[in-house]
Amino acid sequence: MGYRVYFSRSQSLVTLSASPGNRIVVVGVTGSGKTTLARQLSHYLGLPHIELDALHWEENWTAVSKYRFRQKVQAALAGDCWVVDGNYSKVRDLIWPRAQTLIWLDYPLSFILWRQISRGIRRIVTQEELWNNNRETWRNFFSRDSLILWAIKTHPRRRREIPQLLAQAEHAHLQVIHLRSAKETEKWLKDLTGF
Repeated sequence: MGYRVYFSRSQSLVTLSASPGNRIVVVGVTGSGKTTLARQLSHYLGLPHIELDALHWEENWTAVSKYRFRQKVQAALAGDCWVVDGNYSKVRDLIWPRAQTLIWLDYPLSFILWRQISRGIRRIVTQEELWNNNRETWRNFFSRDSLILWAIKTHPRRRREIPQLLAQAEHAHLQVIHLRSAKETEKWLKDLTGF
C-alpha cells in the first residue's frame, strides 16, 4: 500500500520506501501529534529533536521576541541532522530550505479536538510540565487563548496554506509525506521502523 506522498512540484503520488533523511520537519494543527511523532522519529533515526514550542515559550507563557526566537532556532539547526516539530511561520525560512522531508499530519478536526481535550485534561490533572515551567490550567483550557479554540481557528487555514507553500519553487526540494489519519501515520511509522 502506498502513502499519500508527493513531491511538491508535480503533486504526483509515489510510494515512500527510503528513509526520510536526516533533516525532517513535522507540521500540522495543534494537537495533531507533531511532537509525539518527532520524538519517535528522533529516537528511531538517532537524530536530535527540536521542539519549536520549547524555544518559543519562556516561563509564565511569555513568548520570546521574534529576534531571539530566530537566534535560538538558528543555533538549534546548526547541526546537519535533526527532527523539528512546529508551524511557526516566523522561522519557516530557516527550517524548510534546509529540511529534506516535510511530514504533514493532516487529520480531521473532530479527531484533533478529541485529542486536544483529552490531552488537556490529562495535563491539567497530572500538572505535567510542558516547557520552561509552563503548565496547562483550567483557566487556559477555557480561555479565549485555549488550544481548542486555536485548533478550530487554524485547521481550515492550515489545509489551505500548506499545499500553497509546498507548490512554491523554493520548496520543490522537499519530499512530502502527507498523512491524513493517526492510523495511516502509525502504519507508516511501523513500516519505517519495522516495529
